[in-house]
Amino acid sequence: MEKQKKTILVVGSGGREHAIVDAISRSPQAGRIICAPGNAGIAAQAECVDIPVTDIDALLKLAREEGVDLTVVGPEAALAAGIADAFRAEGLRIFGPTKSAARIESSKEFAKQIMMKYGIPTGAYETFTEFEPAWEYVSRRPLPAVIKYDGLAAGKGVVVATTYEEAEAALRDMLLDATFGKGKVIVEEFLSGPEFSFMAVVSGEKVYPLAIAQDHKRAYDGDKGPNTGGMGAYSPVPFITDDVREEALEKVLKAAAKAMVAEGVPFTGVLYGGLILTAEGPKVIEFNARFGDPETEVVLPRLESDIVELFEAAVDGGECELRWSPKAYLGVVMAAEGYPGKYVKGVRIEGLDSISGKAYHMGTALGADGSLQSAGGRVLMVVGAGETLAEANAGVLADIGRIKADGLFHRTDIGKAAL
Repeated sequence: MEKQKKTILVVGSGGREHAIVDAISRSPQAGRIICAPGNAGIAAQAECVDIPVTDIDALLKLAREEGVDLTVVGPEAALAAGIADAFRAEGLRIFGPTKSAARIESSKEFAKQIMMKYGIPTGAYETFTEFEPAWEYVSRRPLPAVIKYDGLAAGKGVVVATTYEEAEAALRDMLLDATFGKGKVIVEEFLSGPEFSFMAVVSGEKVYPLAIAQDHKRAYDGDKGPNTGGMGAYSPVPFITDDVREEALEKVLKAAAKAMVAEGVPFTGVLYGGLILTAEGPKVIEFNARFGDPETEVVLPRLESDIVELFEAAVDGGECELRWSPKAYLGVVMAAEGYPGKYVKGVRIEGLDSISGKAYHMGTALGADGSLQSAGGRVLMVVGAGETLAEANAGVLADIGRIKADGLFHRTDIGKAAL
């Protein structure tokens, strides 16, 4: 018997949400797909409604009026604002953790306390609210020092200081100038090794592991330049063996899901493990409470099973089998010149109809003349598939060559460590 078509609402406006909408559109259960607020690219696959992700009342009203069967939340800001709590209180089905469970991302200190209490492998740390004791502590320690703002900072609240000058500047920035708002800072032991992203769909103690990916944070080739929200990603990650994956799944993701239940804040949604493969095995750098961006754009295209079935299994506590494509997926971000600093908006984009892979829109809008234009720091993520990462990479770079957008830049070495 054919399942009834469902109306699904996706909350968010970036490349991650475009990839989620794209994956939902492949589901035999997908009827209407609505996205709030969406972007110019998402509009080709969903009805976009201009509501900010933190306007919970307006999103609730939309879900009720449009008879939404399931809501899927993309960005952390909506989760931290309590969207899941509000929807559940109204009896609406929503895929995403409660505000208290989302603290595993919105408070670095809360995440660290959970890890220490339940023996989840991570680096040692100290917490500070005042500049003087923080600086005194850091100035006595060996470098590099990892300094993290204890709150949401759009992926930019982490500094790996290799000099004491850098460390002092970061502490001043976070504690004296309150760049991200008044708050705490965590100073953490520096861990060395290759990093990788391991996401899982979690429902209480049930954990459905997703494909492993690796993203690239630095702005320029050779991992040079400032940290960004991510300039590209690829999946699978050849240097992560089955044994390492199994260890990370058991000791990190499953252990964290269990810990959250034990703490009385059971987690429903995507638990993202930002992990590092140290000499002692995988350790946690950070947890996020949602799909990673840009990793989602290379992980979800690999999913061959029905993503709506997966979301519903998590929301309803059901069962679900996942199937993955053996192909390699690689994506490169096209960003506005100047990003992650000051950048220009309104760059005309042409030639997307001539590419062979996919272009997920991260920050685009339609101009007054109907032309596609840049509307953010990260503008597009061009994703390609191949039998190998090298083949996927060649396809993506060829596609980028077909896109006309003066004023955008990209990295050419995504996945180089694996290639």
